[in-house]
Order: sequence, then structure tokens, then C-alpha cells
Amino acid sequence: MHSFSDLALAVYCPRKLYYRREDDRDVPADVERRRALAFEYGTLLDADDALLRSHPIAVSPDEFRTNLSYARGRLERWSEIAEPPHRDVLLTGRECRGIAHKLLEGPPAPSIVSAGRPPENGVWEPQSVRAVAAAKALAWERSTPVETAFVEYPAYGTIRRMDISTRRKALYRRAIRTVEAIDGPPPRLADDGKCTACEYRDRCGVRTRSLRSLLGI
Repeated sequence: MHSFSDLALAVYCPRKLYYRREDDRDVPADVERRRALAFEYGTLLDADDALLRSHPIAVSPDEFRTNLSYARGRLERWSEIAEPPHRDVLLTGRECRGIAHKLLEGPPAPSIVSAGRPPENGVWEPQSVRAVAAAKALAWERSTPVETAFVEYPAYGTIRRMDISTRRKALYRRAIRTVEAIDGPPPRLADDGKCTACEYRDRCGVRTRSLRSLLGI
């Protein structure tokens, strides 16, 4: 049984997943603080600059309020996102299990909360895979199709609705295969941006094939 986080990390960097499996670490406190913002949208929308600056937002107060107001006006399910009926729900599917940070009802849909920065459009591939994994696990538990999911980047006040498309399902399947194939340190990525910030860079080894090559893209 694969975890949602393992699948997301397999897309981001399979080698990092290998080291993470050997290193049982707690979620960093700054990540928890950023994720907690996703449960304070109602308060933060009306907060003044001083209050917002006391929270771990990653943009100016004006930009944060603008982003969050845009999400409120655009998302049909804003009320459930702002006040979810269920939070931190453990979902177990046929192939994977993990936590959906929010679970919406009618129709059921998971929401994944990321502590990071959103892309200009859509969602990053690791969060896409994690959201698809949550949707598939939810569909397995409820015996009903789950067609959409949400990914939230609360430090930026950004919320993205995501269709569970054929392309996203294919990326999920490749992540499953990558996780199952790891029996030693995978090739290192040729990506200085990811490597520089990685906590395992000092013991990671030499560069080899790219992630796209490893996933067979």
C-alpha cells in the first residue's frame, strides 16, 4: 500500500523518496503553520495588514486578500473549502492510502493543502498525483466516481480546482510504477533548483538520468 506522499515525492524526485524512506522525520513546523492557514480563510479575508503579517503568508497582504477574494468569487464550492465538513481524513484505496486535508461532500471531493508556491496556472505535478491518489482512494471507499479535487496553496491565498483527467491518471500510474521499482538509490536528477534545497544533498551522489527518463515520458 503506497502513501499519497510517497507518490507525490516519486514525481518530484525518486531519489529523495529513497532517502526519505530511511529517515523518519516529522513534518516541519513551518509547513504545519502554512497549512493551518487553509482553515482560517474566513478570518484572513477580513484581516488587516498587521494581522496578516503575523501569519506565515508568502505575498503582500494586498496580494493575499486579492487572491483569496478571487477564489471566493470563482469557486462554486467556496463555502465547503472555507469551512470543510471533514478535515485530515485518512483515506484508504485499493493501491494507496493517505490524508486528505479537507473532504467535501455532495459530490465528494478531496482537497490537498500545500505549503509551497503555486504555479502560474494549474497545479504542480507532485500535488496533482497526490490529489488523484486521494480522489481514487475516496472513490474506492465510497464506491462512487470522484471527478474533481482541489489543491490549495494557502500561504499565497490560491486555491485551484482540478479535474481528474486521463492525463493526470496516467501520471499517477507512472508514479505507482516508479515507487514499486525503487529497490536502491534511483538516478539523481539534473535539477540544481531541487538539489540545492534538498536536505539529502550531502549524501545524494552523482547526476544521471532525468526524471522524465525514469518515468518513461
